[in-house]
Amino acid sequence: MPMPHVEIHDRRPAVAGQFYTEDPAALADEIRGYLVGAKRQDEARTILAMAPHAGYYYSGRVAGLTLGQANFGETILMLGPNHTGLGKPLALWPDGRWQFPGGALPVDGELATLLMEQEPRLTADTLAHQREHSLEVMLPFLAAINPQARIVPICVSLPSLETLLAVGRSVGRTLRGFSRSVSILVSSDMSHFVHHELAKQLDAQALAPALALDPARFYETVRGEGISMCGVLPMTLGLAAALELGATNAELTGYATSGEINGEMRRVVGYAGLLVS
Repeated sequence: MPMPHVEIHDRRPAVAGQFYTEDPAALADEIRGYLVGAKRQDEARTILAMAPHAGYYYSGRVAGLTLGQANFGETILMLGPNHTGLGKPLALWPDGRWQFPGGALPVDGELATLLMEQEPRLTADTLAHQREHSLEVMLPFLAAINPQARIVPICVSLPSLETLLAVGRSVGRTLRGFSRSVSILVSSDMSHFVHHELAKQLDAQALAPALALDPARFYETVRGEGISMCGVLPMTLGLAAALELGATNAELTGYATSGEINGEMRRVVGYAGLLVS
């Protein structure tokens, strides 16, 4: 009897040559340069990290400071916003490998399947990820830190606070019972296209409840103050999961705006790094 054909979903890079170089050797060099600035790796296991996802020229330094200090588990559950509007609201990439110039990281199919079994609102969906940059730009960092890392990418575009908290708690419970160690990585930039000084002020407001590990207050602050942080939804979900995993401590690893890089202070984007343990 012939074996049924099972389609494996490999993801090819969508923004290589735009957000970062498509030259594998130059990319590896650039990543090493960003990671070298990080403090020593934390002794405590990182439950959740948040890092920015702009072009490396702008946000690579803050991303490197954060990810280089993180002490990640064997598998990394990646949560990012949906900038394209494509696909399902909680879109999980179920299998295969995610490629980047010079390498690839495999999807942890066992954890992906378990998450969808335990939390039916998570849907196997590759469409939401096809043109989305927020998780792709993290891959070369994660591979440089641990070439053996496995990933489970989820694209989040679900607006309800109640649902984000419920799904976050459910995800946290699933990770807690899983056989391998898992860390969560949220990909988000902060304020978009406001003056440098206003960005710093708004971003500090947004970061305060995140650092206090209060997902509901974080969501309500970002939404209520009209702060244009693109990853508010995945970060709310991630914080709820982190609490379920026993998180007690959060620290800011770095903050910058694009204006500090290119000198254009009137319309900046903010970049912050956080580690939760």
